[in-house]
Amino acid sequence: MNTFIGYIFLGLSLSAPMGPINAAQMDKGLKHGFIHAWVLGLGAIAADIFYMMLVYFGVVHFLNTPFIQTFLWLFGFFVLTYTGVESLIGAHKVTSNEMRSSENLSKSFLSGLFMSLFNPLSILFWLGIYGSVLAKAASMYNLYDLLLYSSAIIIGILIWDITMASVASTFRHLLTDRVQKLISYSSGLSLIGFGCYFGIQACKVLFL
Repeated sequence: MNTFIGYIFLGLSLSAPMGPINAAQMDKGLKHGFIHAWVLGLGAIAADIFYMMLVYFGVVHFLNTPFIQTFLWLFGFFVLTYTGVESLIGAHKVTSNEMRSSENLSKSFLSGLFMSLFNPLSILFWLGIYGSVLAKAASMYNLYDLLLYSSAIIIGILIWDITMASVASTFRHLLTDRVQKLISYSSGLSLIGFGCYFGIQACKVLFL
């Protein structure tokens, strides 16, 4: 039981560092409320599960080839920059009294999915972290335990997803319109910043 809880905390610790998904969830929660921020996080979790499966089946090394890496960096640059610009354009519409839930939930899910799926850092992240966990667990536990502890990591990530969505939607009701707009602008700029980083990495792979 203690080991299971430990893997849940591992999932929490993997999700906690500030990154594009957290920034996007904060922005989505301010503009559209809890459900949209939560569903965006679910999209990112779906990508995490996909990469966990690739690590488990040992095919993730294919994604580390220069061509695939360049494609992922460039696509990540496009997705993050587009999302950041869209966030900046819509930031002035954020108000504490208006629940703008007109956006389709599938768009929120796909946004989180593509942001995480086309993030080369996710590949390196899961290869390094989950790969080492998998190697250790495989030598100590049977297949059932391996699946159980992998599920615990996902549970931890899901808890963080719910926490971020709750914080973002709570800010919507507690903060003034001006502060909400500042946070939304900051989230948009953060996403563009991550996008530019991805673009620079793509250029390094292409030209260096």
